[in-house]
Amino acid sequence: MNFMKKIAYATTLSAITLAPVVSIQASAAPVAASAQQATTSLVQQLSGLQRFTADFEQTTKVSNNKKAAQKRGLTAQHMNQTFKGVMKVERPGKFYWEITSPAKQTIVTSGKTVWIYDPDLQQAIRQNLDDQVANTPALLLSGNTNQIMQSYRVTQPDRTKLYYTLYPKQEDSTFQSLTISFGANKAPNLMILQDSLGQTTYVRFSNLKVNQAIPASVFNFEPPKGTDIIDQ
Repeated sequence: MNFMKKIAYATTLSAITLAPVVSIQASAAPVAASAQQATTSLVQQLSGLQRFTADFEQTTKVSNNKKAAQKRGLTAQHMNQTFKGVMKVERPGKFYWEITSPAKQTIVTSGKTVWIYDPDLQQAIRQNLDDQVANTPALLLSGNTNQIMQSYRVTQPDRTKLYYTLYPKQEDSTFQSLTISFGANKAPNLMILQDSLGQTTYVRFSNLKVNQAIPASVFNFEPPKGTDIIDQ
């Protein structure tokens, strides 16, 4: 897997789940929801999404902390790369994420196994969908609502607006916070991920289609003939 594709994969799995960006602007005196209100509100949003598809644009920006960037072995030039593609989700547990530009890569799970397929290298990585992988941001939107609530502390900075910030309860999580915003169609239109190295990842969704049928074959990945399969 070359350097650019390592970045795309790492950002997607350890950093993933839209129309034009919905700006999150503070009002004069926003009133935050209580923990219970925030959790209940987010559950209601996610429960109404049985399946959806969207185009995505994913960009990761590095902070001015050069030491943190160097520790990761990445430069601002590399990390400011934008990736575009298509996402398809069917809850619970089914997820399809295809990067189409500037590199090609596909991440697919039907709920038990995660496949990361690189067509240029003719290589497919196969992983078990354990708790650590299932709770990564990219797969949250396809997850079980109860498990999400057990894994994250949910806040709603303004109880009149449909955006939420989630904080992992596990100390060894790969990220510090995840903000998710919902649009008028009650589907996610923006995700913002912040990690401990000062990196911020923005995932914007467009062309959303909510609760329309998705062929089962989308989530049942079969490596093309001649593909090198690596188990992890």
